[in-house]
Amino acid sequence: MLKEINEFLRFLEIQRNYSPHTLRSYRIDLEQFREFLEKKGKDWREVDIFLAREFLAYLKNKGLSSSSLMRKVASLKSFFKFLALRKYISGNPLRVLASPKREKTLPRFLGVEEMELILTLPFEGKMGKRDRAILELLYSTGIRVSELVNLNLEDIDWQQEFIKVRGKGSKERVVPVGEKALIAIEEYLPLRQKLLKHHRRDIYVEPSALFLNAWGGRLTSRSVERIVEKYIRRASLKKKVTPHQFRHSFATHLLERGADLRAVQELLGHSSLSTTQVYTHLTPSLIRRVYLKAHPRGK
Repeated sequence: MLKEINEFLRFLEIQRNYSPHTLRSYRIDLEQFREFLEKKGKDWREVDIFLAREFLAYLKNKGLSSSSLMRKVASLKSFFKFLALRKYISGNPLRVLASPKREKTLPRFLGVEEMELILTLPFEGKMGKRDRAILELLYSTGIRVSELVNLNLEDIDWQQEFIKVRGKGSKERVVPVGEKALIAIEEYLPLRQKLLKHHRRDIYVEPSALFLNAWGGRLTSRSVERIVEKYIRRASLKKKVTPHQFRHSFATHLLERGADLRAVQELLGHSSLSTTQVYTHLTPSLIRRVYLKAHPRGK
């Protein structure tokens, strides 16, 4: 099955132009299913809808969320559809495999005061200027952590105060950057230059990468998560905060101040407005404010 998985992933990369992040997710899902089949003593040619349901039940018992299970279903259905199209199997046995219903969970976000507390901390130590630039940029732009670590220096338009972001499905968009974030990046650049110059010889170096680790390599998403965790502890906030919550906070704070929903959709890089609409549930006062402002007899 490993050979077929690799062939499928090459197809997604070359023919469908899927991002490395998406390809990695597909590989994890399919490798997990392959290991499950091996434990059951089953071959991939024997897979049917009942075996797939057993796999999903096994994952659910391990505590996997419905959104993660939905991704597994999508990965399996796509893979077996590919196998059927290539005539490796007579038909797609998972064509009618149903996805679990998504649990409706509202995004968690930080208040304006909490964000201010984090961003006004003393950013000390060797990597302090880099860390400040990262946190300022996450909140200023609302970009995903995967988008942040993939930024290159040339993606910044200093004159127009925009950055070019490569999002899901390798789609590009331009996002405005606030003055404080740009200043923080500018103050970090001498450190970046030093990290590049004195990089560790045994690591792969990308001279264009914007955010670097202490050894001069491109920063990873996991490293950004650790940076966020460090400053949340320093701010004495008794809650778990992820880089994605900076994105949620960005969207929520914009909407609370009267930003247009479609404009926020564009800034976040959401392909569907319904994805952005979840933030309106967090701020019911927003709906009332928009109504009072827009309706002729609202006041």
